[in-house]
Amino acid sequence: MLRKTLMTTVAATLLAVPAFAGGHSKDIVDTAVEAGSFQTLVAAVQAAGLVDTLKGEGPFTVFAPTDEAFAALPEGTVESLLLPENIDTLTAILTFHVVPGKVMSGDLTDDMMAATVQGGEIMIDLDNGVMVQDSNVVTADIETSNGVIHVIDKVMLPEG
Repeated sequence: MLRKTLMTTVAATLLAVPAFAGGHSKDIVDTAVEAGSFQTLVAAVQAAGLVDTLKGEGPFTVFAPTDEAFAALPEGTVESLLLPENIDTLTAILTFHVVPGKVMSGDLTDDMMAATVQGGEIMIDLDNGVMVQDSNVVTADIETSNGVIHVIDKVMLPEG
């Protein structure tokens, strides 16, 4: 049920993006909610208490896994991460997907490293399309009022 809801949110967000392209009136969270394909991500952000942060001034660059990306995790992983006792792990995973500043696809260079809010670094590879760690960027440069979203097809996990 959670996955279905999250998937619907991501899809709605992606479909809604063109309507906001000119004014960028929606923040990262509202854009994700309206897309409809990020329901799991939005639920995780809510569970981790990161909504206010991602609605804040920013700017932020978010590499946003789709509902399908979360669904590809081993069975029970998402449900386990959403439990209150796993909030620190969930927060670490989510903040590993966020880079301070607004990084558009045109700003990327092959094999560049980007520091995440979590404290780790992610590698950008441009050899075969755009990859972040081992995730493919499937939609880039969704501008929001407080940053940019790049949609990825896999959940990235910080080392350690």
